[in-house]
Amino acid sequence: MRRREIALSFLVGLLIGTFLLGGYKVSTRSKGEKDVFTPVELTAANNEAVSLQNAFVRVAKMVKPAVVQITTEKVVTYRYWDPFGDLEEFFRSPLDEFFGFPKRKRQPRTFKKKQEGLGSGFIVDEKGYILTNNHVIEGVDKIYVKLFNDEHKYPAKVIGADPKTDLALIKINVRKSLPTVILGDSDKIEVGEWVMAIGNPMGLAETVTVGVISAKGRSGFGITQYEDFIQTDAAINPGNSGGPLVNIKGEVIGVNTFIIAPYAAQNIGFAIPINLAKQVFSQLKEKGKVIRGYLGVWLQPLNEELAKSFGLKEVKGALVAQVIEDSPAEKAGIKEGDIIIKFDGKDVKDVRDLQMKVANTPVGKKVSVVVWRDKREKVLKVVVGEMPEEEKIASRTGEELWRGMKVSSIDEETKSRFGIEGKKGVVVIYVEPGTPAEEAGIVPGTVIRMIDNYKISSISDFNKVIRKIPEKKNVRLWIIQNGQGRFVILKGEE
Repeated sequence: MRRREIALSFLVGLLIGTFLLGGYKVSTRSKGEKDVFTPVELTAANNEAVSLQNAFVRVAKMVKPAVVQITTEKVVTYRYWDPFGDLEEFFRSPLDEFFGFPKRKRQPRTFKKKQEGLGSGFIVDEKGYILTNNHVIEGVDKIYVKLFNDEHKYPAKVIGADPKTDLALIKINVRKSLPTVILGDSDKIEVGEWVMAIGNPMGLAETVTVGVISAKGRSGFGITQYEDFIQTDAAINPGNSGGPLVNIKGEVIGVNTFIIAPYAAQNIGFAIPINLAKQVFSQLKEKGKVIRGYLGVWLQPLNEELAKSFGLKEVKGALVAQVIEDSPAEKAGIKEGDIIIKFDGKDVKDVRDLQMKVANTPVGKKVSVVVWRDKREKVLKVVVGEMPEEEKIASRTGEELWRGMKVSSIDEETKSRFGIEGKKGVVVIYVEPGTPAEEAGIVPGTVIRMIDNYKISSISDFNKVIRKIPEKKNVRLWIIQNGQGRFVILKGEE
């Protein structure tokens, strides 16, 4: 028994020793010399790893010359109250008022500071056209571009921007022909494919990171109106925005755009598919803006309960929550409660799918739209219109901010959210602190029915009226709060 245990121990030790030394071969040595270990010869698997490594190197060398660093400048004015400002009032003479010297109104002090931004882009035309994200260049005073292996900063001008996809086209003037990227086909990508992100994270120029395509067709982030993002685990950081996401062939298949906050998750980045970017690029270059198809409906996502209530056996299509007056949809006979299940001969999966299909349809094209109405299909013909700039149709929301508040039209969503009855008027959805709206006691959920003597029945009425009112004029509002009506005075801007 003892011999068997000894033999078994010897065998285990021999196997462990073989495993530990299996990746190496021991060289011969003479007496007194130390053992020398040398790597084993490459196997077929090792050769594949080296080939993949060489592919990454080749792609980096191929694409980097066409990737640029973008820096921006913006002068920001800051306001502050001088804590010692009241001393002037303290030392003011009582005789000042007797002799008619007016009391000085206290004003905030200001100072200006230059704010700098950083991003990436890539050259899509040898004449100096560069594609990047809109948020990289939006609202800045100056844009500069630094080319590969060139320390000079070239001033750039904006050719066009498209906030709805967060894409922008800028241009620099150079006398030489510039290297360009190869644009791939993002419709053909597969989850699991190798990709590389190239850009300038944190100002570290020409940085390359590697990962895979984690998912396709991501949406619902509220970043842009048209969302169809590619998800990747290739490291993306601030400064990468606008840079290319490249496949193993060296083709750009996406525009790196944003990441999930690092404190919430790691290695979750998103890129705009290059096929979408191609359409935007060509229109921005030719027209300076993007023209999209337009139906004129507000859409609501379907869930299982809603679908069942309309007699649908599966959750598909897009529910029409509101039809805009005098729109292509209204002219075609589309109604609230219709579920659009087919557009131009293609099935509609959901709201996002329909939005993309309509947007990509040429203006003026007559298409068939299949709607689900009264538990059966109905075919309608729609002539696709042109989407008005900045939604100048009877848009869902009003001006950005008016006297510190933002309003929305009253629909089923806002009625449910704020417990509103009726559809007349507009509802306040945001109030900025320290503004005339807050001082008047207006809060989110407040319904505005009248401004001075003007009745407000819709968002269109609201926009028309506020454009007539001078900025400094106080106005009287009739509002509804918690089901009770009352009048308030909304002060003008000082």
